[in-house]
Amino acid sequence: MALKNVKRSIDRIFDKNLQDLVRGIRNHKENEVNYISQCIDEIKVELKQENVAVKANAVNKLIYLQMLGYDISWAAFNIIEVMSSPKFTFKRIGYLAASQCFHSDTDVLMLTTNMIRKDLGSQNNFDAGIAINGLSCFMTTDLARDLANDILALMSSIRPYTRKRAVLISYKIFLCYPEALRPAFPRLKEKLEDPDSGVQSAAVNVICELARKNPKNYLSLAPIFFKLMTSSTNNWVLIKIIKLFGALTPLEPRLGKKLIEPLTNLIHNTSAMSLLYECINTVIQGMQSHGSSIQLCVQKLRILIEDSDQNLKYLGLLAMSRILKTHPKAVQSHKDLILQCLDDKDESIRLRALDLLFGMVSKKNLMEIIKKLMIHVEKTEGTQYRDELLSKIIEICSQNNYQYITNFEWYITVLVELTRMDGASRHGSLISSQLLDVAIRVKMIREFAANQMAAMLENAHAISGQLRRNGMQDVLFAAAYICGEFAELIEKPDSLIHAMLRPRVMTLPANIQCVYLQNIMKVFAIALIQAEEEEDNERALNLTRVLLEKLSLFLQSSYIEVQERASSTLSILKYIEKLQVKESLVAEEFSILFKGELNPVAPKAQRKVPVPEGLDLDAWINDPPSSSEDEQPEEEFPKKIYDELYSPTREKRKEMSPEEIKKRKEERLQEQASNPHYLMNKAADGYQKLDAEVDPGLAGELNISVPLHVPGLPSSERYLRMEQDRQRRAKAEKTVKKRHKKRGKKKFVHVSEDEEEDIAPTHAVDIVQEEMPEGAAKTDSENETTKDDPHRALDMDLDSPLTPAETLPRPRHHEVRSKPNDEKVVEEKKLKKKHKKKEVKKHKKKSRKAPTESLLVEEPANEQVSEVTRNTPDTIEKKESKAEAKDDLSFWLSNSDAVSAPEAAKKVEGPEKVVQVNGIEEDEDDHEVAPAKEKKKHKKKKDKKETKKHKKKHHNVNDTVEMEAPSNLQLSSYKLLGENKEIKLEFETRSSSREEKKIVVSCLFENLTENHIKNIEFNILDTLNTRLVRTGGENSHDAVPIPFSLPALSRNECQLHLTASSVTMPQRMRGTVTYMIQDQEHTKQEKLDFKLHLPCSAYLVTTPFSSNHFTKLLTSGDVPDKASVKVDSKGIPLDHVLQKLCFFLKLSVVEQVGDSASLYSSSIQRHHICLLVKAAANGFISVDGKSNNASLLSNIMDQAKEIVQG
Repeated sequence: MALKNVKRSIDRIFDKNLQDLVRGIRNHKENEVNYISQCIDEIKVELKQENVAVKANAVNKLIYLQMLGYDISWAAFNIIEVMSSPKFTFKRIGYLAASQCFHSDTDVLMLTTNMIRKDLGSQNNFDAGIAINGLSCFMTTDLARDLANDILALMSSIRPYTRKRAVLISYKIFLCYPEALRPAFPRLKEKLEDPDSGVQSAAVNVICELARKNPKNYLSLAPIFFKLMTSSTNNWVLIKIIKLFGALTPLEPRLGKKLIEPLTNLIHNTSAMSLLYECINTVIQGMQSHGSSIQLCVQKLRILIEDSDQNLKYLGLLAMSRILKTHPKAVQSHKDLILQCLDDKDESIRLRALDLLFGMVSKKNLMEIIKKLMIHVEKTEGTQYRDELLSKIIEICSQNNYQYITNFEWYITVLVELTRMDGASRHGSLISSQLLDVAIRVKMIREFAANQMAAMLENAHAISGQLRRNGMQDVLFAAAYICGEFAELIEKPDSLIHAMLRPRVMTLPANIQCVYLQNIMKVFAIALIQAEEEEDNERALNLTRVLLEKLSLFLQSSYIEVQERASSTLSILKYIEKLQVKESLVAEEFSILFKGELNPVAPKAQRKVPVPEGLDLDAWINDPPSSSEDEQPEEEFPKKIYDELYSPTREKRKEMSPEEIKKRKEERLQEQASNPHYLMNKAADGYQKLDAEVDPGLAGELNISVPLHVPGLPSSERYLRMEQDRQRRAKAEKTVKKRHKKRGKKKFVHVSEDEEEDIAPTHAVDIVQEEMPEGAAKTDSENETTKDDPHRALDMDLDSPLTPAETLPRPRHHEVRSKPNDEKVVEEKKLKKKHKKKEVKKHKKKSRKAPTESLLVEEPANEQVSEVTRNTPDTIEKKESKAEAKDDLSFWLSNSDAVSAPEAAKKVEGPEKVVQVNGIEEDEDDHEVAPAKEKKKHKKKKDKKETKKHKKKHHNVNDTVEMEAPSNLQLSSYKLLGENKEIKLEFETRSSSREEKKIVVSCLFENLTENHIKNIEFNILDTLNTRLVRTGGENSHDAVPIPFSLPALSRNECQLHLTASSVTMPQRMRGTVTYMIQDQEHTKQEKLDFKLHLPCSAYLVTTPFSSNHFTKLLTSGDVPDKASVKVDSKGIPLDHVLQKLCFFLKLSVVEQVGDSASLYSSSIQRHHICLLVKAAANGFISVDGKSNNASLLSNIMDQAKEIVQG
């Protein structure tokens, strides 16, 4: 045995490890495939050995080969052997290989269930960790179903490392086995309040991913996430939570009002750009009605766009485009910044700026924006960006059925100019369709469009080369169609016919040649009518003969459809010529062929046609061919070809002599010379001229950089100058009207310069609507089928109580069944039935039952038993729990100003139950507050039983975001800062535990006049302790500009930041607000002096604190300083006193027992404030305090005395 072990060790020494494999691959670059195949053969030999270390080494090498692209699925069983090794280093290699090559269709995965379960229950937390990591890569439905209970048990592990990974893997389990979500959701919800920050972060990530597709199911968790958002300092957790709130706010509008303050604080204070961007996104999605928040977001986004970091600039433009949809005026004021982004070097930023311009267009600035975009088209070099500019120009002009175009002549001119800009483009068909759409749907522009297109066709010989280089030949398609469809509006149809019959037309694509042939006949019909009206029969006959002569060239076209159309056209023309020779009038009869107007058809017209009843579009019209008929030709045809090509009896091909080859070559060259469609470098002898009418020097393409000036095609700059002149005249008329109003002493009316002007169109526009077929459906009958989304199965109600059937499957041992006629089995069944009946009777007597027991209850076999369990008090309570959850969310989102903490505490009794304040829970034993009247009746019996067991009532309040008051006690945190006849200032202070030396002063500016107040500046004289935060480069005497103006009788809010080196003493500071007030005649500057009083409570932060931590703090000796005061409450109830103290001093109720309550708060510099409030005899209130700073405690006690007396 010893010799065998020594031999194995020696073999391991000479085995190749991973380093040897990598070194060998590098040394065999010329013959790498053969070397790797040789290594794979060696690995197969190693996998057959019994030594686990050798197998692990082989699997390690297979992992590397798999990364190079080689398939290692053949070693799946060997990988499982390495995974089952008790040694951690080998186990890690096995799980890594499994995570790379295993997938849902791997057959051997069924062998891993018990092995993974064993690793999950291992005492070594690293074994459980690698098992969870590997399981996340090859999770299947069967594994998720079998291991869900084990993962759920790991969520309660004492090790945070294991709990965090168990929470993360639960997301994969829910995707593969959605039935596990409802039983496991209470446990997952508990992890949101886990003491370990890593576990808490993992739970937030899982729930946010689940809520990404089904946010409505997680609306009841809003209070918990609100608490996490206001208390967490982890930016990544905050980003996830804010993303979740962004999905929840559209579902619950009241939630947006609740989030305004914390989100605004984050936007003002955070330096993390990722967090700032998510806050702005959430404000855009759910707080669109809050104008000041939107303005703040736009200002922050401008800072991002002006940043030198290209990523921040791109994100700023992306968020700005979202604001544009709901608040276009807020974005339009930054048009100059968006236009600057068009000159950016980064193409993605230029494209994003183009998207913004799309929404900033109005009737007033359309021509100006399009002109700037056309200048960019000329300057740009990249083909992709040029195409995007072209498509965006057309998209801007054609949006909302040409809503912003007032002059369609200008738009036709713009489209024509786009076709002549140098540079290849793929949007020729798009411009062509726009020309057709405008000419067909706008009746008043048809004459102008027809003559413009006629001018283009007449000069096509000069610009065709340029159009081909630019990819704009499709425009000739639209030009020919418009000229033919509206030929009666063309001034010179004869010259147009000659232009469309030039031989160069033969070089155009087939579809354009077909349109030319079709529409030449339409123009010819109009020319015949004019000739017969003028009684000029010679002109008509000459036109017919010219057509007969030049259309014969089209018979030689290489396109079959062109030949067919030319042949049909020539037949008609020959018949017309015979009638004209007989001096018969043929124009009227010939024009009937093209009579009628073609209206545009809606794009989805065919899709909206309902399928008639009884029509099966997938059924065979005729009997399907039999399989034998299908197979026979396929067998015979290749055989026939083979016999013809490779049969030995086939005649051999005769070899040609050199003389014959030379003769054939001469014939081929002669044929090419006589073929007008063959392009040659040099003109051959006897080559016929393309067009006798064209100068030989112009016959070739004109390859010049500057576009030729085509007579008859106007420039778009002329229309832009006309529009600018019109705007100047309109502005001058407005100024004249204002002067007349001033002379008449009429009331001044403020007119904004950015106000949208209603511009009348140049000509009456009658847009033809698209036609729909008869009986078309109003909506699309075709529903686009989406791929199976695993999140659709997770769309379930998570607030409803669990049913007995909703349990996680548990592993059971295999039971051997005996024969049914066995007497012992029959007796056992009877005993089980009796036992079940007794349990049902006991279940009826019980008044309450733990809600977690429902996870372990199996569905009874007897239907009568299941009916009894549905009506038990346990199920009644579960049904009420769902209603309580909805009531608590409504209560938390209610519009009431405040709720008394003591009154809310009275609604819940029990030593271990904690009261919710503002709907936010803290401990696992928290009970939800249910203010509904219906629940009180049901709880009366239960309350009587509990009062016998517990004589005292303990109420723990673990979180108070902002104490809310009942309707009979109205509290306001805003205080008057200063006021005069024109402006009024109010303020409140806000603090955050994340800032140790900074507080926020929120100032509310109100305009009391009917005039406009602007250029507001705020300044405070700094003291040694407190200073106003100003932007960089400003000294202590400079004022802070307020980023808004106040229209008549309006108000707005601004947040200012102060720094304080010490928070133990109140501060009094002097300040001044200067502003400009504009009346009807002039503008004057005014100021308002004020005194800002900052009490010590301004530096306190509402801090959740449990009764256990409160007791430990008092007994630890960390709060040695004491103070007490006794105040006459003047008959105010203790509940109201507690409410006022909590509201103004930012305290939280820790515990209330009888007529006494414990309160706690902390300062931004981590000072503790502990108060004990008691209701003494004769209407007095005693307040005892302890702190670790005597000066701060003394000032807080003085302020508490004033609050109680007031």
